[in-house]
Amino acid sequence: MTIGTQADYRRYADALSAYIRRDGSSLGDVQVERITTPVVQRLVEVFAMGRPANRQQPSLPATPSKANHLFRYLRRTLAWGVRNGHCTHNPAAGVRQAKEAKQHRMPTPDAYDVVLAFARERGAFPSHTKGSCPAYIAPVMVLAYSARLRGIEVCTLTDAHRLQEGVHGQRRKGSRDSVTEWDDAMTAAWEELAARRSAIWNREGRNFAVPLRPEHRVLLVEQTGNPMAKSSLESAWQRFITMAMREGVIEKQDRFSLHGLKHRGVTDTVGNRGDKQDAAGHQSPTTTGRYDHALPVVKPPRRR
Repeated sequence: MTIGTQADYRRYADALSAYIRRDGSSLGDVQVERITTPVVQRLVEVFAMGRPANRQQPSLPATPSKANHLFRYLRRTLAWGVRNGHCTHNPAAGVRQAKEAKQHRMPTPDAYDVVLAFARERGAFPSHTKGSCPAYIAPVMVLAYSARLRGIEVCTLTDAHRLQEGVHGQRRKGSRDSVTEWDDAMTAAWEELAARRSAIWNREGRNFAVPLRPEHRVLLVEQTGNPMAKSSLESAWQRFITMAMREGVIEKQDRFSLHGLKHRGVTDTVGNRGDKQDAAGHQSPTTTGRYDHALPVVKPPRRR
């Protein structure tokens, strides 16, 4: 379990524990045996649709996505409790999840091009000056798009993932690893991040011990020289994309997420659904279908 996942679980536990029931008691004070399936179902619905105005409620935003995160955490925790003898049943079993709208926030081809150009322009500004953005934003965009990587998968790229034939994408969430062949854009992006890392590690007055093993030399690093956390990358991305909208590079409706670059990469992959599934590392074509937004071109019917 990663540090980020542990932090998420602690936040979910706090939110569930502070949840105020109809009788005024908090869920954290209720014995497990008194928690029923209808109680859990109502909890999911309340978090999904919006909680009552109550100052005692936790500050976690009420959305279907957050409600389902809380529900899955509760179901997993109670299943562990059953297995280890802490409770006799799992009231979260059989509860229906909240319906989530499909929001991939994938960039249009034009939006991707103009935002990438903007990232390169502003990344060339001196650091921490007005209008600048981190120099790593543009190469991260290229790798996330071309190798169809999540943000966390870009953060964990190391020198060991640089193979002669291409970039070894070490994937999460049960997806299969894959190697994306080099092209000029990916090569330039990797070299740019590697040069930035070397400049940070070799900065005058810095006593940084460079890892000897290639699998320990992370490609994307903070100014301190340490590996960049996923949260840091996401925060930098939000500041950058907000600046892009503020300066009229893209409209608000064209805003896209860092993860949307993977959607764009899968959609733009040449080939059939099987080719796209292999490129994305998905275990099933159903998952690929959620990432591939290309409209199929089919032939008209022909009467015999």
